[in-house]
Amino acid sequence: MSTTPLRKRRPTGELYTRTAETRAKLSELLALSRDELISRCGIRRRDDPLYVPSECILYFVRVSRADNSSRHFERLYTTLLERVLRRLPRAESPDGKTRSLTKERIREKVSSRLAELLASDRQTYCEKLDYFEVRFDGALANLRRDAQEQAWREERRSESIELDGETGELSPEVECAAGSFNPFDPAVLDDIRYRSRLDAAIDTLPPEQSRIIEMLRLGIPIDSQNPEAITIARVLNRAEKTIRLQRDKAFAALRVELTRRVER
Repeated sequence: MSTTPLRKRRPTGELYTRTAETRAKLSELLALSRDELISRCGIRRRDDPLYVPSECILYFVRVSRADNSSRHFERLYTTLLERVLRRLPRAESPDGKTRSLTKERIREKVSSRLAELLASDRQTYCEKLDYFEVRFDGALANLRRDAQEQAWREERRSESIELDGETGELSPEVECAAGSFNPFDPAVLDDIRYRSRLDAAIDTLPPEQSRIIEMLRLGIPIDSQNPEAITIARVLNRAEKTIRLQRDKAFAALRVELTRRVER
């Protein structure tokens, strides 16, 4: 059984290709049953002869979309995410007495970004994941670096739009700003100048709000009655109410930012 080729191209025009070691390992793993594969993927020691490289686990996560088996995808995805989290700095101190908020944010941002990429790949092929199949550790290091820079920026930046201090709900000012505003209104989305302003405005949002907006843009629902559906709430591991709250805050901020950009 042959493997699915990658699609991303290098600046020279050449297609990304998996390493010879990865191709050889995939040929071996393709002969296993699903349960055998899951068992092998759970091995943690890299010096174990049965160890499955992360590049290979990711390959099976991606091709599982063709199987229409959410359970198989979730088992593989959970295994991959657990491996990723083990390679990130722990938020707790060695003695368990203190907790680093910055490291906690880095862990959350890396796992959320990977989940976002995989959710996008379930909808339509995501070329950004191809590099992970070529050199997973290098791609993960890039995610970690980006997450660290974002966490540092967040520490220096205060939120311009806040929740009501007493109720924990959106303040009247935020609700008024959000209103019935839809940044993806088809009536304006065809305007290339509007899309350019929208992209720039989204870049000003806090990371989680930006992820929510981008997933909404991809057509991923906030929640679903279908337990097998990919939703924003499940990808980000947040309550539906929390996602809707962050969406409304993001819509309010986008409306303000887009208005500013038109007036400039």
